[in-house]
Amino acid sequence: MSRVLVTGAAGFVGQALVGRLLDDGIQGRPVHQLVLSDLSLAGVRRDPRLVLEEGSVADRAVQQRLLRHQPQAIFHLASVPGGAAERDPVLGRGVNLEATLNLLETCQELEQAPRFIYASSIAVYGDTGTSSVSEDMTPSPAITYGAHKLACETLLADASRRGWVDGCSLRLPGIVARRDENPGLASAFMSQLFWKIAERKAITLPISSEGRCWWMSVKTCVKNLVHMAAMDSGPWSARRSYQMPVLHLGIDEVVQALARCLGVDAAALVRYEPHPFTDKNFARYPQLSTPRAIAIGLRNDGCADELVRNVFDHP
Repeated sequence: MSRVLVTGAAGFVGQALVGRLLDDGIQGRPVHQLVLSDLSLAGVRRDPRLVLEEGSVADRAVQQRLLRHQPQAIFHLASVPGGAAERDPVLGRGVNLEATLNLLETCQELEQAPRFIYASSIAVYGDTGTSSVSEDMTPSPAITYGAHKLACETLLADASRRGWVDGCSLRLPGIVARRDENPGLASAFMSQLFWKIAERKAITLPISSEGRCWWMSVKTCVKNLVHMAAMDSGPWSARRSYQMPVLHLGIDEVVQALARCLGVDAAALVRYEPHPFTDKNFARYPQLSTPRAIAIGLRNDGCADELVRNVFDHP
């Protein structure tokens, strides 16, 4: 897979993935051409192997430009995040649903069906109302973003059945720790917690002190994405969709891990002012069981302290 396309390449996960692909390739195999797509690519790393294609992935002309490079692997990360998609459902539909469908359909014009790794989301589950979630649970999205992600999982499985792509959807949990405070990302408080505590600054969280989330460092997330791009798709399920394994941690457990790893009284810096939407949809996650994902080699960060170390070890 010497030719690779990354949509949403200027985003938090996208930039980390691009760095990993440039430095390490895909499971030891170098990437010779890496096509990056996003609205703006001004801040991305510069490298002679990069081809920069600015523009919206929802634009058919942009998609045609991207696929003209005949990518052998596609990481489709581009999306309008959950909070922004709730406020602007037309924009959310155009990017999160219609652009993905159009991209999959356009892939049938490629000379070779590409490996297609799609960044889905835990938003597909919605308000579970249960004490645990398994890989067999029927998703029931509570927000538009989750509904579109679930629809795209089905579309990707169908496109794979048709031979347009060889694809898999990975449901991403809260990925930490992004530095920007994106107002469209309702789960941004998870990342802000890390940087505020590291800077010894106070933070007010929009969830209750009893909140529990599904956590993963961007370092581990990228490892999982690359792993799925490289592995034989034969063992994949017919649904071609997997939940990334997560750490199921209370906010207090993460605060304690930050205190241990950074040597700061983290608890004294944290206040809680729950916002009903955020607290219900992003801080009430139950236990999660993912034996099938683990069986194909997907991993979590191991423990709260390792999560913290992975966040601050990552550039």
